[in-house]
Amino acid sequence: MNDFKDRIQELFDRIPRRHTADNVKELYSILDEYEEMLIQLESDERYEKKVAPFLEALEPIRASIKKSNDNKASKKTKDVLFDEGSGALKDTIQASMQL
Repeated sequence: MNDFKDRIQELFDRIPRRHTADNVKELYSILDEYEEMLIQLESDERYEKKVAPFLEALEPIRASIKKSNDNKASKKTKDVLFDEGSGALKDTIQASMQL
């Protein structure tokens, strides 16, 4: 479990603060790694039911990040959507650290 906490803290520390094309890619990478970690944790029957809400939270985060990369959106809209997505990811990662 300590390995999980260390790895999840590393992911949390990697979450970018500003919207750029590279940061969108990085956030997708973090989301994928986080999802894999949650799936591994879910295989442990002690955490099986506790992990489901964290997995469900990932799709809205992905949707927000995807919208932040829309070419038709203004810079401000992209920044707001990216902030919402990265903030939600930070919140869910912090909550999962409490498991």
